[in-house]
Amino acid sequence: MYEAFAEVYDELMNDIDYEGWADYYVRLLSIYGIRSGKICECACGTGGLTIPLAARGFSMTGVDLSQEMLWQAAQKSRKAGMAIPFVRQDMRGLHLHRPMDAVIATCDGVNYLLNEGDLESFLAAARAAVRPGGALIFDVSTPRKLKDVLCGGGLFGEDRENITYLWTNRWHEQKKTVEMALTFFAREEDGRYRRIDEKQKQRAWEAQELKEALWRSGFRAVSLYGDFTLQAATEAHSRWHIAATRSEEA
Repeated sequence: MYEAFAEVYDELMNDIDYEGWADYYVRLLSIYGIRSGKICECACGTGGLTIPLAARGFSMTGVDLSQEMLWQAAQKSRKAGMAIPFVRQDMRGLHLHRPMDAVIATCDGVNYLLNEGDLESFLAAARAAVRPGGALIFDVSTPRKLKDVLCGGGLFGEDRENITYLWTNRWHEQKKTVEMALTFFAREEDGRYRRIDEKQKQRAWEAQELKEALWRSGFRAVSLYGDFTLQAATEAHSRWHIAATRSEEA
């Protein structure tokens, strides 16, 4: 997943306000008492959020399953004059050599966990990785967004200067998942276009499912916020941000 088009990922995502996203996460972290320290970002991709958070004074570690995405992230961090460690790991088996003040997973990372076992494995690994009293913060695209927005619009597409893409989605009600089929045509230096095909799948997690899983995994002070605000999450939101603290118990 993401390996075939890691090199064009940033161009596809160039409309994302990562600086604003970083400012919002700084705000959430401060609510949970974390204004500096060590943070591990799971499913960090090309470092779009890792690098801005490092620029805001946090000691960042980036983790992702795709070596190609991590390579892009490392190149970007070096160009920014930063020495951020980027490590290839599955977030479900996260294992770090030192405790973190916080673990985060942004931009749908948890949506790619397709069943309760995957979710609980990630939460258990995150709890083991974060110090007692530390925070876990992640976001998900909401069920409304995945079912009604992504799967309610038929074929998506865009023709940009150097890349064109077509995107279709299929909703599976029983499994609460959306299958995404993406075809990209990336312009090469010689003017020819290279075709890239990707298939991805995401799970729509209900708010109560996430709350209960966090409590079972030893997290407390669980809060859900909607769409980059501090408002309580509702079904009308497109994105939920979930924050919790690891219990002080061993």
